[in-house]
Amino acid sequence: MSQDRGCSSLSVPPSTQDHIKGVLNAAIVLVMYGDYQSSQCADGYRLLRAIQQQLSVSFGANYSCLIFRHFPQRQIHPQAQHAAEAAEAAAVQGQFWQMHDLLFIRSQELGNGYLVEYANHLGLDISQFLQDLAKQVHIDRINQDIEGGLHSGVTDAPTLFINGIRYRDRWNINHLMAAITAASN
Repeated sequence: MSQDRGCSSLSVPPSTQDHIKGVLNAAIVLVMYGDYQSSQCADGYRLLRAIQQQLSVSFGANYSCLIFRHFPQRQIHPQAQHAAEAAEAAAVQGQFWQMHDLLFIRSQELGNGYLVEYANHLGLDISQFLQDLAKQVHIDRINQDIEGGLHSGVTDAPTLFINGIRYRDRWNINHLMAAITAASN
């Protein structure tokens, strides 16, 4: 359960500008930097959701907060950036988490046709969705997440911060729960 408190702190604090599941003043705030084309990120996100549900049952709905920030690794995942733009286009229509979940479930199917299919499945305004993607109107938001990640020492995804401190141990339920328990004390 190694958590280095030196240069491994979150440089951009959680805010209402983030995509949030939970409340910002929760006892445990998990910030995940992720890439939609990465199967490790998809697995990590599912693990964090399970942990958040477990914490909710044990300690109440507002005990933990999960924040997702974009960190597409364009050099190895060519469709990750476009998928992040699709998530942001869905966010404008109030469907960020629904699109987010679909993108992780279908992380190997992120071509344009699939993104439109997902948007249609969610009942999004397809015309607006396509305009947002074509004009890349959400690129600045994604770049802000990347820049904040880089300032926090993020070099790849998934990267997790627990209460502002970078988590560096194995991504399994036992190690994560031990780190969360330590962070809550």
